Amino acid sequence: MLRPFLKFAGDSPITPTSRLRDLGLDSMQEIELLFAVEDAFGVALPDEDLVDATFETAGSLWDVVERLRAPEPRAVAR
Repeated sequence: MLRPFLKFAGDSPITPTSRLRDLGLDSMQEIELLFAVEDAFGVALPDEDLVDATFETAGSLWDVVERLRAPEPRAVAR
């Protein structure tokens, strides 16, 4: 999913520690990637996650997606 947005990635493996900016992700592609992630995983990144830290590495982006995909804990009935 990430490779089309990373113009310098080539055939190199993309790992959780891969720095997306170093691989060519710019601000315009970041927006396109955001929409692709939201469509692919059925999530909506809240404003507080639309920060550089989210898009720093493949792992940091995946961590946010996983958190958003996790079911919300239910309140415990008394």
